[in-house]
Amino acid sequence: QVQLVESGGGLVQVGGSLRLSCAASGRTFSNYAMGWFRQAPGKQREFVAAISWSADNEVYADSVKGRFTMSRDNAENTVYLQMNSLKPEGTAVYYCAAGSRGIVTTLPVLYGYWGQGTQVTVSS
Repeated sequence: QVQLVESGGGLVQVGGSLRLSCAASGRTFSNYAMGWFRQAPGKQREFVAAISWSADNEVYADSVKGRFTMSRDNAENTVYLQMNSLKPEGTAVYYCAAGSRGIVTTLPVLYGYWGQGTQVTVSS
């Protein structure tokens, strides 16, 4: 079992920045590839970013490329999502997820563990 707790959400103006964190506990953190997803009201959960267990491979949704950066610190059992140049469509609950070590994927079904989410609101 892996427990994930997100933090760092909040209210930010268009063009602003936020840094989300996801702290993991339980099993060895470096056993897992990690992902960030988001879900806006009335919409399906969508992929944002993913990172391999060793941080040598990152994948981003086209909508956030060049603005968001995902990173991880295996010594601290934490992943981060640095979000810059935020847009109103970035308003959503952001979730981190843990999946199989060998798979960096955009598919939520392949992530076995999820956090409770943190709200990000981008105001115009």
